[in-house]
Amino acid sequence: MSARDPGRRDFLRHAAAGVIASALPVWSASAGAAAAPLAQVRGGKLRGYRDHGVAVFKGIPYGADTSAHRFAPPRIEPPWQGVREALAYGPASPQPKADETSDEDCLRLNVWTPGLRDGGRRPILFYIHGGAYNNGSGSSPLYDGTALCRRGDVVVVTVNHRLNAFGYLYLAPFGGPEFADSGNVGQLDLVQALQWVREHAAEFGGDAGNVTVFGQSGGGAKIATLMAMPAARGLFHRAWTMSGQQVTACGPRAAAQRAALVLDALKLTPAQVDRLRTLPPAELIAAAQVRDPSRAEDTALYLGPVLDSRSLPRHPFWPDAPPQSADIPMVIGNTHDETRAFLGHDPRNFSLTWDELPARLEKQQYVDLSPQVVMAEYRRLYPHYSPSDVFFAATTAGRSWRGAVEELEARARQRAPTWAYQLDWASPLQPQLGAYHTLDIPLVFDNVHRAEARTGQGEDAKAMASRMSEALIAFARHGDPNHARLPRWERYDLDRRQTLRFDSTPTLADDPRGGERRLFGQVPFIQRGTF
Repeated sequence: MSARDPGRRDFLRHAAAGVIASALPVWSASAGAAAAPLAQVRGGKLRGYRDHGVAVFKGIPYGADTSAHRFAPPRIEPPWQGVREALAYGPASPQPKADETSDEDCLRLNVWTPGLRDGGRRPILFYIHGGAYNNGSGSSPLYDGTALCRRGDVVVVTVNHRLNAFGYLYLAPFGGPEFADSGNVGQLDLVQALQWVREHAAEFGGDAGNVTVFGQSGGGAKIATLMAMPAARGLFHRAWTMSGQQVTACGPRAAAQRAALVLDALKLTPAQVDRLRTLPPAELIAAAQVRDPSRAEDTALYLGPVLDSRSLPRHPFWPDAPPQSADIPMVIGNTHDETRAFLGHDPRNFSLTWDELPARLEKQQYVDLSPQVVMAEYRRLYPHYSPSDVFFAATTAGRSWRGAVEELEARARQRAPTWAYQLDWASPLQPQLGAYHTLDIPLVFDNVHRAEARTGQGEDAKAMASRMSEALIAFARHGDPNHARLPRWERYDLDRRQTLRFDSTPTLADDPRGGERRLFGQVPFIQRGTF
């Protein structure tokens, strides 16, 4: 699901309101420095703080300031003298309309742990944030790991890395060897962060041999890409993705075409590509807001992982699932009403007529099928649906969910251990939005008590958070998401397509929405923006 959709960007900005205010801990001088947890990492000593008994360290550098080597792979962070305060989140990557401090010195991560240097060998949960490859950070209150640590005796890590043009602008065809990896340095940042976690697992009471990567939207797509990157092999052992897939990467021709558009917007020739290395960040971001040539709608340039035959030698999930990750257990999930998150804020979409629907579908379903064919099939499958119901269902099925099906099928053909879920539960605070994109974040983090969750704090919301967070913890601990509060969750196969439907009463269903799957399966799938 693309975070470049303006409606979705606004939705996520609202959901993350209060990030800056929530970033700083309550710190009392009377507590004394002796009460603060101390950690030793490769850069030096760190002082964190405690939250409900959990040791928290924020803004830890895992790489050097990238401004001095823009577009190049990450470098190791320089050491520091004395004790570094790790009490506040570090800056996010430069990005359009950032809601928090941003800077090219953004290679920072955050750690929550129940114990330090205690030989606990706890499962490590490494979260990669959403926002496509364009925006976001690991600093949202929704990603706070305290509740997960307390519920499951696990270590939680969140991470910032380079985004948009800083992480994925493919300049290799225009410059020297210093640009050779430019199309994937955002991914290489994540590889270096995972290497840092492996190196420091014991210091934070974790198990370097049991790392689960999990992520939502763009975070899930980054995980799918890591699964095909040789440099990431062995750095994680389980993968849990939520509404985020990466079936194909951007080919080198298409990636170079987009880079040329950025140069053109800056009135630079390819021979002047070196000037991009010192351009003010705001100018580079503005130049990347040109219209993407591969999209029917007016959308800013897609910048994502590139099939560069170096760090990414193959498409993540085409023509098959990556062989290097066949033994990694994986959960692939989506929400039933993804697009209500960012198309549901236009009141007109809730009162569509059958005459208005075709034009709306043509613009928003992202699949090249006749709107009339789509409408006819939905009316056959769901005779009680209104035009607006069809609109939200078809846009959901034609966008994020289609990629999930592709990945699930590829993993099933590989006979790799894979589980599928669909979130059906709707927040009582916003029932009109159904099970919208991002709703599963506070549930898996067990953070429904936070206002940003928009789930309410009723017993039903708490029960949903318990079910989903315990499934994540069980998966991290055992490589299997089953636990006592769920029906038996069977692995996905092509015969039955078993899918756990998370709701007030969770159920296992065979091929839910099978008619929709077959409808959109009539046309080839290529990840939007990658051609």
